Amino acid sequence: MTTAPRFLAITGPTTSGKTALSLALAQRGPVEIVSMDSRQVYRGMDIGTDKVGPEPRALVPHHGLDLVRPDERYSAGQFARDARRWIDDIGGRGALPLLAGGTGFFLRAVVTPIFEEPPVDEGRLDRLRAWLGAQPRERLAAFVLALDPERAELSMEGGPQRMSRTIEVALLSGVPLSRLHREARADGPPVPGVIVLLELTRDEIDRRIEVRLRRMVDRGLVDEVRGLVDQGYRESDPGMSGTGYREMLGHLRGEKTLDEAMEEIRHNTRRYARRQLTWFRHQLPGGVRRIDATLPLEEQVSAAMSAVRSFGLAWPANAKSGSGVGPSPTERG
Repeated sequence: MTTAPRFLAITGPTTSGKTALSLALAQRGPVEIVSMDSRQVYRGMDIGTDKVGPEPRALVPHHGLDLVRPDERYSAGQFARDARRWIDDIGGRGALPLLAGGTGFFLRAVVTPIFEEPPVDEGRLDRLRAWLGAQPRERLAAFVLALDPERAELSMEGGPQRMSRTIEVALLSGVPLSRLHREARADGPPVPGVIVLLELTRDEIDRRIEVRLRRMVDRGLVDEVRGLVDQGYRESDPGMSGTGYREMLGHLRGEKTLDEAMEEIRHNTRRYARRQLTWFRHQLPGGVRRIDATLPLEEQVSAAMSAVRSFGLAWPANAKSGSGVGPSPTERG
């Protein structure tokens, strides 16, 4: 027996316009948006994560933003647990849960739940995390290769945070993370949904990255990072390891000029976009509706609404007519 879909997900590579499409869809009926972005969970990190501003958030309820401090961790498993609760609550209010973001692991954790984490000693975990946070990337990579070679490539691509996570699980549980993903019991039920994937060419992604980076710097990215440093946050903190923040930290330490930091951000964001494209190509479940993200916003809205109908997702009552509103797809998400 097939379970009816319970949410709509808008995903795609960075700069593909997920935010714009989500806000436009919210003009068509009662919708609440769940951020599916692993960086937007951090408080005080707004410009560098391109977080949706206060005005749209006042018009459309948002969930999944500003959940933890930059020195706290927030895993895909925690997102899945929170998302199941948000989806239940939103549906109970007669609205449509709309998951929007490009963190593929978050989406997969909802539709294909990950393993139930084994219990660990919190004191040992805190001490281990403090030690790992002080290690150079090369040493973390060596530990990952020794402890979980099956996951090593994926872990190293994810940077210090994912490498530290791989090491923590292997050392404290005695079982490699790759084996737990494969064999351990899921930590919750799967939630079926309709998935819309926004698609862009690599050249268009690169162009939009350039536009967005310049806008972020103009809005005050350097000052945002300086303010986080003044609050005591360090490069080893989970939130501060993200693209845009670690490069600007080097600029603030005098290790590189602003132009050099911006060039590193361009390069690293492009690499991240390539990894996203690879993930979407191989890891998304079947039945995904693909939409050209260069189409006019209203055509994207129509295509997404068509996907909702064709996959049997009930659109909430009291749907509104008229054009969607929101920022241009070249400006956000």
